[in-house]
Amino acid sequence: MAVPWRLVGVLVLVLAGFGTAWQLQDWRYGRQLAEQAKVNGETLHQLATAGADAQKAEQEKRLVLEQKLSDSEQTHYRKLSDAQRDQDRLRDRLATADLRLSVLIGADSASGCDVPKAAGACGVDHAAIRARLDPAHAQRIIAITDTGDRGLIALQACQSYVQEMSR
Repeated sequence: MAVPWRLVGVLVLVLAGFGTAWQLQDWRYGRQLAEQAKVNGETLHQLATAGADAQKAEQEKRLVLEQKLSDSEQTHYRKLSDAQRDQDRLRDRLATADLRLSVLIGADSASGCDVPKAAGACGVDHAAIRARLDPAHAQRIIAITDTGDRGLIALQACQSYVQEMSR
C-alpha cells in the first residue's frame, strides 16, 4: 500500500497551522493576563496609598486633639494649684489671727447710728453689727469653699473637654 504523501503533507501543514494559531492565541491571552495583573497592581497601590493617607490624616487629628487636651489639662491643673495656694494663704491668715471672718448681723438700731454722717464712733460700715466667727468655724467654712472651688474648676475642665470632643 502506498502512503499518500500528499495527504500526509497537507495533514502536517494543517497541524502546523493549528499549532501556530494556538501559540498565537496563547500569547495574546498571556499578554491580556499580564495587562490585567498590571492594572490590578496599580489599583492595589492606589488603594494602599489612599489608606495610608487616611491613616496619616487621622493620626494628625488625634495628635492635635491630644495636644489640645494636654493644654486643657495643664490649664485645669494651674487653676487648681492657684486655688489651693489661695486657700492655704487664707487658712494661714486665719490661723495667725491676721484675718478674722465675721458675719453681718444687722443694723444697730439701739445706738441710733444707722447711717452716720461722718466716720466716727460708729465706724465706716454704716453701723452694721458684725459678729466674729470662731477660728475653727472659719477654717471649716474655708474648707467648704475650697471643695466648692475645686468642684467648679473640675466642672469647667469637663465642660471644655466635652466641647473639644464634640467639635
